[in-house]
Amino acid sequence: MAGNSFGQLFRITTFGESHGEAIGVIIDGCPAQLDVDLEYIQSELDKRRPGQSKITTQRKESDTVKILSGVFEGKTTGTPIAMIIPNEDQRSKDYTHNVDVFRPSHADYTYQTKYGIRDHRGGGRSSARETAARVAAGALAKLLLKTQGIEIVAHVSSVGRINAPNVEIKNAQEFIDEREKNIVRCVDPATAEEMIEFIDSIRKQGDTVGGKVSCYIQNCPVGLGDPVFDKLHAELGKAMLSINAVHGFEYGSGFEGSEMCGSEHNDLFIKNAKGDIQTRTNFSGGIQGGISNGMPIEFRVAFKPVATIMQSQPTIDSKGNEAEISGKGRHDPCVVPRAVPIVEAMAALVLADHWLRNRNSILR
Repeated sequence: MAGNSFGQLFRITTFGESHGEAIGVIIDGCPAQLDVDLEYIQSELDKRRPGQSKITTQRKESDTVKILSGVFEGKTTGTPIAMIIPNEDQRSKDYTHNVDVFRPSHADYTYQTKYGIRDHRGGGRSSARETAARVAAGALAKLLLKTQGIEIVAHVSSVGRINAPNVEIKNAQEFIDEREKNIVRCVDPATAEEMIEFIDSIRKQGDTVGGKVSCYIQNCPVGLGDPVFDKLHAELGKAMLSINAVHGFEYGSGFEGSEMCGSEHNDLFIKNAKGDIQTRTNFSGGIQGGISNGMPIEFRVAFKPVATIMQSQPTIDSKGNEAEISGKGRHDPCVVPRAVPIVEAMAALVLADHWLRNRNSILR
């Protein structure tokens, strides 16, 4: 199966299935002598792991990561870095009911048709379980970006029709600390309580709901991203749309920008107190012409409702006969609380790759 690798210079390849022995990632291109903080990498995985609260799946995985290669005495060696995360709590019997039945809005039918075979146990390779490997790799990318002062933070900005107010980020760590005070990972406490209550009510109905994650990249230098096909926002869009359940991506003013006039939307250039060039507004979302302009990069990612619901639904089996299916096992009623570290990780992978690529863009 192609399409398991991401990035050019900072390149990752993930492997493993939801109900296999383990999942993992190979990272190639990470510069040597980067300090590797294993506790930090594990803390990022802990934010994504299942079984965190009443509004997430109750699958119990410690998601304990082990580094197999590429690190010596706490520093990267410049060689491929291999990380592995064992699967500890597979319950494959939860999926025996859909061996020959296609689950609505899942990848069952498309995988079966494309490959002639599929792993029905949790979706196999199509499962969001695979994203744990991305989070591990993204944590390493974050450590690389931190050496340049680049910080990436995200939070749940909406669940269903419940929307959090716009936030101002003064300090990245303070933002994260505030976000982690509630199980839905919304930085606004009042909105968080409303979201939690709503998700729990949806869960009790055997249903699911979608939401959005807003992401902010601070201290990004001018110049990341390439013209034409590798525009920075295009790369970020591809990264986000590769995440399970993502159905939308917008940056800066997004779709609302289509309702504005140019005189309203243009980001006028000014000089700040330090004499640096910046823009008065940030409708461009920190990216102009596909290249970062030094302003904060801002984008939003929309997640659909989880496809597995605890209600009976009509469907079709592998022979084309009418059938009925009802969700079983352990599933998230809303994915966005656990998606926050995944969004941050994919953003970090894009930024790390383009930071390395940008070092070769001009003769110095």
